[in-house]
Amino acid sequence: MLLRAAWRRAAVAVTAAPGPKPAAPTRGLRLRVGDRAPQSAVPADTAAAPEVGPVLRPLYMDVQATTPLDPRVLDAMLPYLINYYGNPHSRTHAYGWESEAAMERARQQVASLIGADPREIIFTSGATESNNIAIKGVARFYRSRKKHLITTQTEHKCVLDSCRSLEAEGFQVTYLPVQKSGIIDLKELEAAIQPDTSLVSVMTVNNEIGVKQPIAEIGRICSSRKVYFHTDAAQAVGKIPLDVNDMKIDLMSISGHKIYGPKGVGAIYIRRRPRVRVEALQSGGGQERGMRSGTVPTPLVVGLGAACEVAQQEMEYDHKRISKLSERLIQNIMKSLPDVVMNGDPKHHYPGCINLSFAYVEGESLLMALKDVALSSGSACTSASLEPSYVLRAIGTDEDLAHSSISPLWEMVQDGIDLKSIKWTQH
Repeated sequence: MLLRAAWRRAAVAVTAAPGPKPAAPTRGLRLRVGDRAPQSAVPADTAAAPEVGPVLRPLYMDVQATTPLDPRVLDAMLPYLINYYGNPHSRTHAYGWESEAAMERARQQVASLIGADPREIIFTSGATESNNIAIKGVARFYRSRKKHLITTQTEHKCVLDSCRSLEAEGFQVTYLPVQKSGIIDLKELEAAIQPDTSLVSVMTVNNEIGVKQPIAEIGRICSSRKVYFHTDAAQAVGKIPLDVNDMKIDLMSISGHKIYGPKGVGAIYIRRRPRVRVEALQSGGGQERGMRSGTVPTPLVVGLGAACEVAQQEMEYDHKRISKLSERLIQNIMKSLPDVVMNGDPKHHYPGCINLSFAYVEGESLLMALKDVALSSGSACTSASLEPSYVLRAIGTDEDLAHSSISPLWEMVQDGIDLKSIKWTQH
């Protein structure tokens, strides 16, 4: 209540202040946002201090990286940041009971979104930790009789690094290639499963190119071969319908800040029947059924639960809206510019994630030129070299495009020179 009163006073002050009024918070994107520049300190002589004007912020189109916090999520979190601050694992007083009840409600909200039992939801710090728990936890628990895992070449880096870590421990990992569309070949998956395969890990929606893998079909294959199936669904939960039972998913990773929830919180779904066993990665007080020790951060999990509930309510509307915006963006770019390629399967694709290659234009140079738009590139720049995205390489994107620069190579193409004949060198 005290915080809300402070908000009201702040709102009155903003309303009375000269200059443009900030727009009401809304879920989605705004082209231009008028905001006041942050100040580290208030000058002693406020009367003489020059007034800071509105700052023009770029259009935000990097939602695969993170999303803003939905105001409704913040409203749900505020009481547990101020008034209801008890440790949810304190079982002897009302403060603990209040926080525990809020935590369990959030567990129910997350479970409802993916068709799970609340007891199958374990809270973590985010999808990276969830992926580590799923891959390392399953592999190490069943290591006495199963030493083989399967994943794809286009997984998130935390999945690939977890697999490489297990290889150093003596496990065998098969990294399945993907087709030009970015989708795996199900026959190759079936052929790769061995008698000692413990886990298959395939992400639902790729974070770079937006391709949707055939998760239900993969689940059926794994179930028929008695192999556990894990999916990194950080880019899919809350955006497309998912049901862990219908899709025969045994483990699923979830991230809060990808669905307009808070950063620093996520969850992992771990099937109870038939039970999936995992070896805990950290020791502690045995919270979260011993699979993730550490005090559960009540405000963050409340925010995750609220974000899942909002996503479940608005998923159909959001998908239709995003599909129209995506189609409009792609069509206008394709009509206006030559030699633009959309990467990934256009049919089996989440419309909110678009990956385009502009021939003869190096990605990082293009992003630096687009100062009014916040975007990400598939390229990874280092001080020593410029390498194209491993996801784009996996789907067969020509590497010469990633090395192109705007002016001279365009002129070479117009003169009939084949860029593939160029031998690139590093400096």
